[in-house]
Amino acid sequence: MANNISGESRIYFEDFLTGWLIRQKTYLDQLISTRNNFQNTPEHELRSLVSQVLTHYQQYYAVKGAATREDVYAMFVPPWFSLYEHTYLWIAGFKPSLAFKILDKSVNQDELTNEQLEALCGLRVWTKAAERGLNNDMARVQESLVSPPLVNLALKRNPAERGVVGETADDVLKMLRKKMETLVETADLVRMTTAREIVEKLSPVQSVRFLAAATQLQVNIRRVGLQRDADRGRGATASEE
Repeated sequence: MANNISGESRIYFEDFLTGWLIRQKTYLDQLISTRNNFQNTPEHELRSLVSQVLTHYQQYYAVKGAATREDVYAMFVPPWFSLYEHTYLWIAGFKPSLAFKILDKSVNQDELTNEQLEALCGLRVWTKAAERGLNNDMARVQESLVSPPLVNLALKRNPAERGVVGETADDVLKMLRKKMETLVETADLVRMTTAREIVEKLSPVQSVRFLAAATQLQVNIRRVGLQRDADRGRGATASEE
């Protein structure tokens, strides 16, 4: 029964993601158009677009969170992403500090005030510290997966022990699964918090530039990844013929 629920949840998330990515491209077009014509765009329209884009990403993390609680393992090796996209994954998503690389390339540092620079510097420190903490948590989870107690449970073969061992193994796996769920949810929170905090510290025009660059990067990575997978598939088919 649990496997059926997990499968249904995965299908729902993949269907959601398909629609979400279509809307993402629509927002990207709006962001690029607004970025190129910001002089003729009222500030309230800039703020509205920024708010809509952030809400769009918040929706993604909300649905992803529900899917994570149903099948956390799929989040670490998501079948809905290309192999190229997998190379960018860090605890089931982009590394939070990537946002600052995007910021540095999309917003001229000379345009930032001293107050903005100081606030963003503090945020960088917080994000890097959060990443280090999550890396340590992930290392502990990985150690648990290969720890002697869990391995010994998996290797038990005595029929008389199967009942107790089975229950014990299930308890251990449930505990590990819960730790992995918490890890993904915390990482997603750091990702979203970092992005929101960056936007809050920027002007509306700067926010549009930042979000346009971030969204463009995601769209490009997916496009390249899907193309490479398609080329790889065609190559495999040709070799079989």
